[in-house]
Amino acid sequence: MGAAMRRVHVGNALSAFGLGFTVPYLYVYVAQVRDLGAVTAGLVLAVFAVAALMVLPFAGRAIVRRGPLPVLLAALVTAAFGALSLGLAGSATAVLLSAAALGAGQAVMQPALATMIVDCSTAGTRSRAFATQFFLQNLGLGVGGLIGGHLVDTTRASSFTLLFAVEAAMFLLLVVIMATVRVPGAPRGEGVAPAQSVRGSWRQLVRNRAMVQLCVLGFVLFFACYGQFESGLSAYGVEAAGISPSALGTALAANTAVIVVAQFAVLRFVERRRRSRVIAAVGLIWAVAWGVAGYAGLGHGSQAMATAAFVSTYALFGLGEAMLSPTVAPLVADLAPAGMAGQYNSAFALVKQLALAVGPAVGGPLGASLHVPYVVTFLLFSLG
Repeated sequence: MGAAMRRVHVGNALSAFGLGFTVPYLYVYVAQVRDLGAVTAGLVLAVFAVAALMVLPFAGRAIVRRGPLPVLLAALVTAAFGALSLGLAGSATAVLLSAAALGAGQAVMQPALATMIVDCSTAGTRSRAFATQFFLQNLGLGVGGLIGGHLVDTTRASSFTLLFAVEAAMFLLLVVIMATVRVPGAPRGEGVAPAQSVRGSWRQLVRNRAMVQLCVLGFVLFFACYGQFESGLSAYGVEAAGISPSALGTALAANTAVIVVAQFAVLRFVERRRRSRVIAAVGLIWAVAWGVAGYAGLGHGSQAMATAAFVSTYALFGLGEAMLSPTVAPLVADLAPAGMAGQYNSAFALVKQLALAVGPAVGGPLGASLHVPYVVTFLLFSLG
């Protein structure tokens, strides 16, 4: 691993560490600590998705024209400003504007960092590089959330301001680290696509049948898994299985633990097999996970068995995620023509954001009230 790749991975870990301080407590902060109500808190979560959908179509073009590093630095400064403003905001308008800045910055970071990983790796090392990225992201989120949980105090708004200040500081530290990166094979002024190819980049992408198919597949994957974590699946667990809030936390911890423990063991399995078959295996694992979730809520067993099944559902999702991380992102990079990795990474990130926006809107009501249709729907999505 070269010096540039090491810095990129350190940057991934730091950004995830900063996000871990605030992500689990955002709803509580807006609704209860700032006393702005559940509606405003829900709008903040929606603003994150809307901001991402607005900036990602332009992010890919900027990465192709300017390179990933300048775009990443601009995104980090924007996210730092949004995080610090959110920690100081006292009105609904200020909270929503701050959330928009933070959401836009976070969204653009993803394809910029992914493109830097592509530039710093070869076809033979790319799967391991993306697996390392996913491992460090989850480790950073878990550690950040654990530390943030010991610092937070719902009776003191200043404790939340501290959390957002730490998040902003992590982004600014990442600016300093990333400013020293020299991407191999992409020196200043070279490797950037000409303006004419940038203007036609979206048309070129849409004509790439394999990439369009992968985007459709990506939407199904993210809709059936990530789009349900914080909405439909948790609502289903509480309403159908009687899961307690502490058990929800245990389930999320189990998801992260499986990823952290299994990532590199899974990588050896993935590297020896065709990526399409690995993705198909993930679909089967997630189908089993939804079957276990069905037992948790509909099996009429003891509460302890229901809780164990629900935690197992999140653990199985984590196993599938660990298999996808070294599979899908390198596949996007391999499908991208020379100089177009930023555009393709941004397009795939846009598909992910669409799934994360639609998933809670569909899964939330289903999971809360229509328990059997909810499980059957996502079982079929996994098999599909």
